[in-house]
Amino acid sequence: MELLERFAADLAATEAAGLTVVGHRLGLYRALAEGPATPESFADRTGCHPRYLTEWLRGQAAGGYVTYEPATGEFSLTAEQAFLLADPDGPNVPAAFLLALGMLRAEPKITEAFRTGAGVGWHEHHEDVFTGCDAFYRPGYVANLVPNWIPALDGVEEKLAAGGRVADIGCGFGASAVLLAKAYPRATVTGSDYHAASIEQARKQAAEAGVGDRVTFEVATAQGFSGTGYDLVTMFDCLHDMGDPLAAARRVFEALAPDGTWLLVEPYASDTVEENFTPLGRGFYSGSTFLCLPNALSQPGGHALGAQAGEAPIRALAEQAGFTQFRRAAQTPFNIVYEIRR
Repeated sequence: MELLERFAADLAATEAAGLTVVGHRLGLYRALAEGPATPESFADRTGCHPRYLTEWLRGQAAGGYVTYEPATGEFSLTAEQAFLLADPDGPNVPAAFLLALGMLRAEPKITEAFRTGAGVGWHEHHEDVFTGCDAFYRPGYVANLVPNWIPALDGVEEKLAAGGRVADIGCGFGASAVLLAKAYPRATVTGSDYHAASIEQARKQAAEAGVGDRVTFEVATAQGFSGTGYDLVTMFDCLHDMGDPLAAARRVFEALAPDGTWLLVEPYASDTVEENFTPLGRGFYSGSTFLCLPNALSQPGGHALGAQAGEAPIRALAEQAGFTQFRRAAQTPFNIVYEIRR
C-alpha cells in the first residue's frame, strides 16, 4: 500500500507536468499573479476557454500550485507560488517541466539505446529540451554566479574586474557568458558549444543584452575550443555530458594562463551511491538516463560520468589532466562548485 500511494503521487505528478507546461506556454501563471479570479473572469483575462481553465485551475489547486477560496470560487497565487511559477527572475519552475517533457519525447530512442548501447546526442532531442534547460538553469546562475561563486574563487574577481579573459565551455544559449560580461565590463568572454543551434541563440541573446562586442561564440567541442591564456575557464553542468571528459580537462589545462582557474559546476551528488537516493537524486538519475549518459555515449571516448558521478571521479580526472589544486569552493542544494588550478 505504501508503494501504491507513492505510485499514485508519482502518476499524478507526471500527468500534471503537462498542465504546468500548458500554463507556462499560455502565460496563465503570470495572468493569475495579477489577482484572484474565477474561471469565467480568468477566461476574460487570458482569452482562453473557461471550461478548459476550470479543469486546469482545479488541477493546479489539487497539486498545491494554485490557491482556492471556496467561499468565492476564486483561484489565486500566493506570493511564494507567484515567485516560483510566474516571476521570470524567480526559479522558473515551469521551465523544468518543459525540459522534462521535452526529454521524454525521446523515449523510443532511449529504449532502443538500452538494447544496443548506442548513444543519443544532445542535438537529437526536441527543442523544448534546449529552451527548458536554458530557462530553468538561468535563474540559478543569476542568483549564484556573480554574487557567490566568482567571489569564492581565489583572485578571480579581481582579474575579471581588471579585464580578464574567460572561456565558457558548453555554453548552451549563453546565459552564463552574458552574466559574466555584464558583471565585469572590462572582461571578454568566448563561449563554445558543439550544438550549432544553441550557439546561434547565444549570439542573439548576447546582442540583445548589449554585450555582443565583448562576448563571442564558436561552434566547438570541449576538447577543441580555441584560444589560450585564459584567466578563467568555466563549465556549467556539462562535464558529465561529455564522452571524453579527460581530453576536455587536458584542453582546459592547455588553455589556461599559468595562474588561471577552472570553475567547474556539477550537479550535487555524493560519492556514496545510497546517499543520492533522494527526490533530487532521483530527478538527476532520470535526467542523466535520458540526456547526459546518451549524449556521452554518442561521442568519441566512451566515458560516461552521468549526472550523479560524485566528487571522487571528477577529482581523479582533474589530476590525470595535470591539475594539482582541487577544492570545493561552494555549493547549493542543486550544484557543487569546484575550483581547479595547476
